[in-house]
Amino acid sequence: MKTRLHTYASFVRFSHSVFALPFALTGALLAAHRLGWATPAEYTWRFAWIVVAMVAARSAAMGFNRLVDADHDALNPRTAARELPRGVMGRGEAGAFVLVSSAAFVLAAWKLGTICFVLSPVALAIVFWYSLAKRYTSYTQLFLGLAMAVAPVGGWLAAGGRSGWEPWLLGLAIGAWVGGFDVLYACQDLAFDRSHGLQSIPVRFGVARSLVISRAMHVVAVACLAALGPVADLGWVYLIGVGGVAILLAYEQSLVREHDLSQVKRAFDLNGYVGILYLATTAAAMFVGK
Repeated sequence: MKTRLHTYASFVRFSHSVFALPFALTGALLAAHRLGWATPAEYTWRFAWIVVAMVAARSAAMGFNRLVDADHDALNPRTAARELPRGVMGRGEAGAFVLVSSAAFVLAAWKLGTICFVLSPVALAIVFWYSLAKRYTSYTQLFLGLAMAVAPVGGWLAAGGRSGWEPWLLGLAIGAWVGGFDVLYACQDLAFDRSHGLQSIPVRFGVARSLVISRAMHVVAVACLAALGPVADLGWVYLIGVGGVAILLAYEQSLVREHDLSQVKRAFDLNGYVGILYLATTAAAMFVGK
């Protein structure tokens, strides 16, 4: 049983939930900040269902990605050791996992309110489309950014937020951030993608220009996060957090060069700290002081 759970966690890279989840919770925090929530019960109940929704949606999206990419993964030396190519999980089992995860997401959305429930199929369609995009468009990484940008907007709606600039600025920030680091990640597969007719920003523009695009996207991400501070009246503590995010992204970018992609995974892993740092400092700005 323990081994099987480990297989499922590896199949969907469960640890990578730290990318989008902190931003979904931040979206909810911003809505709560605007609406003036007061009791711990309000936070606990809603945040628990937001966590369920985010983990389920990401698991469904990653499972779908692994399922539709299984044949390509088997041919790519970098991905040949994944669960489906190795045969430690069958396609039927993977399909069932995607269906169960999708159902869990819809259930959590229903618990979070009518608008979340109605929009849940749209959210699933967006996160599933990313896995197919590289067969049709060079801008695959932008679609991953869009899929992740749904997270803070969903968190905002789940916490009762409606109109306001906060979720859009945060959504644009996470979309540019994720798209930027996925461009770096895709540089590893440039030769493989070209030889198998798959499309991406690195395939279209080459590594050198893709690095410029990635860095520009990260500048946009930091600018949007900084702009959110005065919009949500978060004060100087928040801006310290944005500064920390900027430093992490600058360091990430410094690790990847046109003729040296050996540190791409290390750069990718740094992103796990971005969301955690941002959520922690945003919460501190709200609850500790400005």
